[in-house]
This record gives sequence, structure tokens and C-alpha cells, in this order.
Amino acid sequence: MLLSDRDIKKALAEKKIIIKPAPDIETALGSCSIDLCLGNKFRIFDYSKHSLVDPNKKSIGVEITRKVKIKKGDAFIMQPGDFVLAATLESVTISDDLLGRLEGRSSLGRLGIVVHSTASIFDPGWSGNCVLELGNLGRIPVALYPGMRICAMTFEELSSRAERPYNKKRGAKYLLQTGPKI
Repeated sequence: MLLSDRDIKKALAEKKIIIKPAPDIETALGSCSIDLCLGNKFRIFDYSKHSLVDPNKKSIGVEITRKVKIKKGDAFIMQPGDFVLAATLESVTISDDLLGRLEGRSSLGRLGIVVHSTASIFDPGWSGNCVLELGNLGRIPVALYPGMRICAMTFEELSSRAERPYNKKRGAKYLLQTGPKI
């Protein structure tokens, strides 16, 4: 069952959902979602240095990408056809009886910006800054500003508490991430 705005507020009050820094409920809360903002950390791919991506290599993320940090007030320019990783400004913690689902915002989608390619589900027990798989499907560059509303998160109630939530998984690769990583 998808949580309504009323249920999201209750879950926030009960600390079943923790968002830091706390969002402005008046502007961020929708009827069944809460908006999250773009952080200032990006991971961009060095296309010209590599002829292929080998996902079997453990260090592939470090080898084929580099970190970029955008200064306050500056924009990150998404070129047409570009694919970059970014992270939300907020850190989100989800209890072990809920799951989060990341959704793009239509205002950006209509400009050609895709917010996630595949990784839209945040498991019960997950905690950290949400990584965004940004793509520009349009034909013109788009300026993205740290602090702008970039995505919305919806929450669904599980039929029972997860037996093995993400924060209890051995080798939970993305637990407590603070920026984009592969």
C-alpha cells in the first residue's frame, strides 16, 4: 500500500522515515510523495580514457569515473546524451517495514532529464543519500542546480517487517553512502 501525505507525515513523526536535513513539508510534500533535492556531488564518466566498461573489475567505478563537486550557486550542465551519477542533498533512513521508491519529477522529464535508469527501489532498512542515475535524453544542455528539487520518493508498506533489512545485510554496498558511487 502506497503511503499518502498523511501517512508520510505520521511516519516522519514516528521516525519510521528520517530525512536529514528535514524538508520543508509545505513545499516538499505531495499527496503521496516527498520531494528530495539535488546535492552538489557528481560522478562523471571519463569516456575518452576507456574503450569499455568491465563490470567484473572490482575497481571499475574508480577507474572510469571521477568526482566533481559543484560550488554553491553554480550549475552542473547536463549535455545531450550524457549519463552521470549524482546524489540527493538529503540522507534518507527507512524503517524495516517500508520501502522507498524514487521517481523523477515531470518538470525535469519534460526537459529530457531522466532521474533514474534502473535503481528506483530503496530497500527496507536502507539509509544514506540517494544516488541518482541522471541522463539527458534531450538535444540541448540542461542546467541542474544543487538544492533544486530533483526527484520524489514514495513509500510503500510491507505486509510484514523484513526479516533481513538492508542495514542487516552482509556487505550492504551502498549503506550510509554520502555521495554517488558505483
